[in-house]
Amino acid sequence: MRAVIQRVTRASVTVGDEVVGRIDAGMLVLVCAMQGDTEAQAQRLAERIARFRFFPDDAGRMNLSVLDAGLSALVVSQFTLSADGRKGRRPSFDRAAEPGQAEVLYEHFVGALRDLSLPVETGRFAAMMAVELVNDGPVTFHLEEPHPASNPT
Repeated sequence: MRAVIQRVTRASVTVGDEVVGRIDAGMLVLVCAMQGDTEAQAQRLAERIARFRFFPDDAGRMNLSVLDAGLSALVVSQFTLSADGRKGRRPSFDRAAEPGQAEVLYEHFVGALRDLSLPVETGRFAAMMAVELVNDGPVTFHLEEPHPASNPT
């Protein structure tokens, strides 16, 4: 699974004219399930992200996680993170998980964050969404939970 996380002062996601998710300070998580990803990977990625220390402490150093800081998350599915642009001028999304499996993994990821007592708002899976955010810093990271076979021992 892949994710882009952004520290935000606020973020929202709208489908049509309806705001379906909104947070104040916290993190925006764009997440993508790849072919072959498992619920175990979704779980590990959620735990890593929830504990990833990219919020400032009293000294201004990135020493706090979203959990430590008592903030929220807005999670949005984004299959375009699977893009492979190495050939031609059009990205390929062949490595993205099939929609049915991707939705299961997305929901598992969101549930894993909520199981950690993190307040989570979401977008709407497979919908055309408008995401608005104010990136704080800006602070943005790309994280990936590789397949077990590709993990170094």
